[in-house]
Amino acid sequence: MPDATDCGRSDPDQRHHRRVRSFVRRPGRLTVAQQRALEELLPIYEIGPDIADVSQAFDHHQPLVVEIGFGNGEALAWMAANEPDKNFIGIEVHAPGVGRLLRDIHEKGLVNVRVAMRDAVEVLAGQVPAGCLSETRIYFPDPWPKKRHHKRRLVQPGFIDLLAQCIRSGGLLHLATDWQSYAEWMLDQLEPSPHFQNLGKPCVERPAWRPQTHFERRGERKGHEIADLLYRRA
Repeated sequence: MPDATDCGRSDPDQRHHRRVRSFVRRPGRLTVAQQRALEELLPIYEIGPDIADVSQAFDHHQPLVVEIGFGNGEALAWMAANEPDKNFIGIEVHAPGVGRLLRDIHEKGLVNVRVAMRDAVEVLAGQVPAGCLSETRIYFPDPWPKKRHHKRRLVQPGFIDLLAQCIRSGGLLHLATDWQSYAEWMLDQLEPSPHFQNLGKPCVERPAWRPQTHFERRGERKGHEIADLLYRRA
C-alpha cells in the first residue's frame, strides 16, 4: 500500500533521508468510472496544498482522524459511515484507489471524508497544526521486506516524532500489518518513543472500528499473521 516517509528535517542525515520515500507511484489502470470520479469529484473532496489547516476543510468541527495509505478506500468509507461523529482525512497517492473512494463516498453521501492525494509527510508537516488529530490509522503499509529497502519503511523515528506533534495528548495511533517482521520493526521503533504508550502486550485484538481490509484478506490467504498495534499519545 502506498504511503510516505519524507520526514523533512534540517540536519545532513535527514536531508539525505528526505529523498527516500516509502511509496512508489506505480501505474495503475483507471476504469472509466474512476477517471470520471477524479475529474469531477476530486475537486469537491480534495484537501489541496493551499489549505493551511486541514480541519477547515469540514463544515462541522468533530474529532479528526487521518488514515495514511487507504489503498482502495473500502475501509475508510466503512469507517466514515460507521463513525459519523468523526471527520476523516484519507491520504493516498494511488489514482485508482482514490477514484474508487471518491465514487464510494459520493454514492453514500458521506460528508465527513476528505482526500489528500499527496505525500503524507507533506500533509502532516505543512497542514496539520500541533495536536490537531485525535487519531492516526495506518493499515497494512508497504512492508518493504528486503533488508536493503528497510530505509523506505513508513514507521521510522523521524516519522514517529512528526505523528507525535500532530496527535493530541490522549489521542490514538493504530497500526496493522500482516508481516510479522514489520510488526516487530514497528514495535522496535515505537517502544523507545517517550510520546506513545503501548496499549497492547505487545499487540491488541482487531478493534471494532477497523474493518477487515483487502490487504488483510490477501495476507491471510497467504498464511500471514495479522498484528494490530495500538498506542496512546502521552
